[in-house]
Amino acid sequence: MCLATVYKESDDSVIFKNVSRIDVDGDKVILRDIMGDERVVEGRILMVDLANSIVKLCCE
Repeated sequence: MCLATVYKESDDSVIFKNVSRIDVDGDKVILRDIMGDERVVEGRILMVDLANSIVKLCCE
C-alpha cells in the first residue's frame, strides 16, 4: 500500500499524513487517510512523488 504525506508548498508544513486517497473537485482537494478521516483543502496539486510518498499542494 502506498500512503502519502501531503505538504503545503509555501512552507513545507504537513497538512495530512497517511493519505490513501486524493480527489479533486474544482478548486478543492479532498484528502482521506487510512482511518477514513477526511480533510478538504482549497488549492491545487503541484507535485506527486510516488517513490517517496510526497504530495505538495499550493494552498492558503
